[in-house]
Amino acid sequence: MKKVGIIGGSGFIGSYNTQKFLNEGYRVKVSTTDISKKEKYEHLLSLKNAEHLEIVQLDVENKQELSDFLQGCEIVIHGGTPFQLDVKDPKTELFDPTIKGTENFLEAIQKTSGIEKVVFIASVAAYNTNFPLLPENKTENDQIKESDMPFMSEQSHPYGQAKFIANQIVNKFIADNPNLSFEITSVSPVGVMGKSLSSRPDSTSTGIQFLFKNKIAPNPFIQMFYDNDIYWAVVDVADVAEAIYKAATTKNIHGKNYLLSSESYRVSDVTLMLNNQSPIGNPKTVYSNNLAKKDLGINFQPASVSLNSYSS
Repeated sequence: MKKVGIIGGSGFIGSYNTQKFLNEGYRVKVSTTDISKKEKYEHLLSLKNAEHLEIVQLDVENKQELSDFLQGCEIVIHGGTPFQLDVKDPKTELFDPTIKGTENFLEAIQKTSGIEKVVFIASVAAYNTNFPLLPENKTENDQIKESDMPFMSEQSHPYGQAKFIANQIVNKFIADNPNLSFEITSVSPVGVMGKSLSSRPDSTSTGIQFLFKNKIAPNPFIQMFYDNDIYWAVVDVADVAEAIYKAATTKNIHGKNYLLSSESYRVSDVTLMLNNQSPIGNPKTVYSNNLAKKDLGINFQPASVSLNSYSS
């Protein structure tokens, strides 16, 4: 059995990654930031094939812990960066764990033998830090593609900026190291929706769905979504896990970063679908998914499937 290490394997996306690799017959090592907080990962213990699951404590800013985590892994999935919108100290809460964590990880994998494939769970922010708003040079009639010049603004949310910078660090590492013994591939999901595998109350993705379903605005930023009825790009969490698995097991895609996106609907229609009602408007494809379809063979589920499943 091959072994996969999943940094951040108990979160919203990470839990689906853990489930997918266990189902595919892998031994799975999952990181958690605090092993004493069982409520963060205990839902994984009831997954099928959980006897092949190992959970260890890891701080991505600790180089020795990173090195220890990587030992024995042929595949490594890095999804261990924080996703939070309510931020008091961007440096310590977002920039350090995201950027320093990425730098430490790249240093560690270069020193670890036996690794065959690395997959970074990046973000749509790698292409547009303004998400869910459009880049300043785009209109609602445009489509955003991997070949576009990435858009970054220092006025964007710190999360978007941190993920953008981390992705640039990965790109530079790939360019500076042309003779790596392993492949690196990234995926950049848009708004990840669907049903959580856990009952954790701290999932930002689940929290966003709750806000949209009940049309709650805890701050002016979210209120602006409703006031302008912006387009929200949706991708199903299970489709993201499938794409990550395919990226991890497909050869000759080194250096690529795939946008993962299904349909985009206005927020008012997202609210309707989260309440199991039919949307009024028609969907758009704001973020192109053609490359993921072509290279990874992903058939993205309609947004209604993801949004309806949230409350099911």
